[in-house]
Amino acid sequence: MLFTACSSPKPVLYPNAHLQSVGKEMAETDIEDCRQLAESAGAEEATGKAGGVARNTAVGAGIGAASGAVGGAISGSPGMGAAIGAASGAVWGFLMGLFMSNSQSSPAYTNFVNRCLQEKGYEVTGWN
Repeated sequence: MLFTACSSPKPVLYPNAHLQSVGKEMAETDIEDCRQLAESAGAEEATGKAGGVARNTAVGAGIGAASGAVGGAISGSPGMGAAIGAASGAVWGFLMGLFMSNSQSSPAYTNFVNRCLQEKGYEVTGWN
């Protein structure tokens, strides 16, 4: 799971005539060249892991607080339930954001790499 969180998405190429003629090694080199070209043009590869972790932590805290308040209201202590729910939800959201793969390539970066590869003769079917 840790390796999945650290890897970045990459283009998936359709096995057209060009890919078959150049081979996978050359295709990997071309992908790397297009990635570097995109970065040198100012396109950032990922939307950022830190932003995803912060977003998941906040969402987890909100969901935890709401469900904790409901549980607390049933037991007669909605404030305490909300506090406990918010804390546990924040921890859950933080851990999910930290260890689950949330990093996605930015649209500008993806479009740049796709166009670069298309101009080289490849057909990008998506990103994985």
